[in-house]
Amino acid sequence: MTDLPDLPCPIAPFVPHRQAMCLLERLVTLDDGCLIAETCPGPDDPFATPRGIPGWVGLEWLAQAVAAWAGVEAARRGEAPAVGFLVGSRHYACSAGHFALGRRVRVEVTLDFRADNGLAEFHGRVLDQAGEPLAEGRLQVFEPHRRGAAPRPYEAP
Repeated sequence: MTDLPDLPCPIAPFVPHRQAMCLLERLVTLDDGCLIAETCPGPDDPFATPRGIPGWVGLEWLAQAVAAWAGVEAARRGEAPAVGFLVGSRHYACSAGHFALGRRVRVEVTLDFRADNGLAEFHGRVLDQAGEPLAEGRLQVFEPHRRGAAPRPYEAP
């Protein structure tokens, strides 16, 4: 088992996303079934518009928090983060059309279940600085390497 850095810490080492596509900034807390991350989107965010970050990007924030949760598990085994897949989401609801630029948001994901075949479901929420919910939903994900196949790192063409 690999020692993890003190929290909060940068989230990038725990997700397979690189450079600007790593949309979350830091890992705040985690335990066996829950992860909390934060980000403060700015005008340089790849999804920034003059009105802010579109509300549907909250679903990607939740998915990246799930990826970080799996990445922490991999780090504990001494492995690099592996690619997983967002299979679907249920009941994603966002109370605002856009998330404000320059305002920190908290992204929380909690494991509901994980099957031996690599399927899992998480409940996720995006909260504002005061802890008020901005978005919420359930994500179904698939980790192909959990079915016994060796994970293969992404190689750029």
